Amino acid sequence: MFPLLLSVVVISLSGVMMPGPMFAVTLAKSYRSPWAGARVSMGHAVIEVPLILLIYFGFARFFTNSVVQLVLSLLGGAMVIVIGVLMFRARAEVVQKGQDLPYSTFVAGILTSGLNPYFLLWWATIGSLLVMKFLDFGAAGLILFIVVHWLCDLAWLSFLSIVVYRTHSLWKLKYQEWLFITCSLLLIGFGAWFLVSAIPIKI
Repeated sequence: MFPLLLSVVVISLSGVMMPGPMFAVTLAKSYRSPWAGARVSMGHAVIEVPLILLIYFGFARFFTNSVVQLVLSLLGGAMVIVIGVLMFRARAEVVQKGQDLPYSTFVAGILTSGLNPYFLLWWATIGSLLVMKFLDFGAAGLILFIVVHWLCDLAWLSFLSIVVYRTHSLWKLKYQEWLFITCSLLLIGFGAWFLVSAIPIKI
């Protein structure tokens, strides 16, 4: 089973290390706490673990349905844009007055996972292939898969949080504010991408 678990680690890290809404929220939230990445990963797990179980029991096709993808893209795109706008508007208060963003880190992990259509599509395709490889190992193999995959998420997001939290005090205030501007623009950009990708384009 070791080679199989190694493939889970490599593929899981390649997925979580890609910049996306969860990455942007983790960076911004890490300004206040070195535990932000851990909290985001726990919120992420609230969506991910039930999703893995659904795929394990044969519901992967549901997430590849065009209507489901359309709804998720529209809803997810709009919500991610809202999160980005709230971050942009709160940047000065966070940097200069030490206030927090208007949503919790745990909730941010849930929203940026559950409302990301590409995260769900990844699980319905690449992720489902990984899950299927553990069918022969029963419940114990499935639990091991979930734990190993989540630990990859936890390790990477925690690393980001610790680095940002321990180094942000060395930056000038304008650079700190630009971190929030960059993260908010990333979220707005991803949200717009989700919305645009939901529109069928025919030439």
